[in-house]
Amino acid sequence: MPQNQVLILDQKQIQQKINRIAYQILEDNLDEKEIILAGIWDRGYKLAVRLQKTLNEISEFKTTLLRIDLEKQSSKLVAKTDLPESNWKNKVIILVDDVLNSGKTLAYGLGVFLNTPHKKIRTVVLVDRSHKIFPIATDFVGLELATILKEHVDVIMDVEGEEDRVYLS
Repeated sequence: MPQNQVLILDQKQIQQKINRIAYQILEDNLDEKEIILAGIWDRGYKLAVRLQKTLNEISEFKTTLLRIDLEKQSSKLVAKTDLPESNWKNKVIILVDDVLNSGKTLAYGLGVFLNTPHKKIRTVVLVDRSHKIFPIATDFVGLELATILKEHVDVIMDVEGEEDRVYLS
């Protein structure tokens, strides 16, 4: 670990956060037959994969993974998904990302679903830095972290969970 980084969450703590979020998602969707876990590429998608694994162990509803590729530097919504719109129409959508900073990424992620009827949309982030400049609310949060703007949160996550870490630098 570089000297200018502080370990915020280790592998075990990240898995505990994922487990808690999965149970919250389960409680929020007890009557559903299927939910869509829409992960923003790439760390949001990796978190969605991990959530799906946990949800499959504790719930009876089907979880479908959806990958959202955003052009985050664009001044307008430019997004691609790996599944057609018909796969998420009239379903519960859980939008997943790793860190909420300004809210722009989640706002763009929500934009993907605005022209399609759905039951409800919820948001998941592993770390909420509370520096929102977009009107975005998080429904399920692993950790709320008070930071200053010049600090950076680094999420290192692999799908298998072997090297998971969250650092503040």
